[in-house]
Amino acid sequence: MAVDWVGFSYAALVSAGGIAGFVRAGSVASLAAGLLFGLLAALGAYLASQDPKNVWISLGTSGTLGVLMGLRFLNSWRFMPAGLMTLASGLMLAKIITGMLKRPHKS
Repeated sequence: MAVDWVGFSYAALVSAGGIAGFVRAGSVASLAAGLLFGLLAALGAYLASQDPKNVWISLGTSGTLGVLMGLRFLNSWRFMPAGLMTLASGLMLAKIITGMLKRPHKS
């Protein structure tokens, strides 16, 4: 049973981004969204640590955040914070999907 350190790091990055948005701009929406998505990402990492096949919460969280922040990046063309979170979410999605493809399939 290996700990999903990448997933927990992603959760910490998402949470820290929400806190930074609140501190820098006073955005309560950034704080709430960052903490909610960070909590979901941490839950997904915990579940994937318990059972490597249980990646659905991580997949949904990083996919949703990737799309939302990707749209924000396309509207603003500013790397911080939307571009960074799009990149991090895309990398997390790639990690999850490659892990799913490497697993042996039952016949």
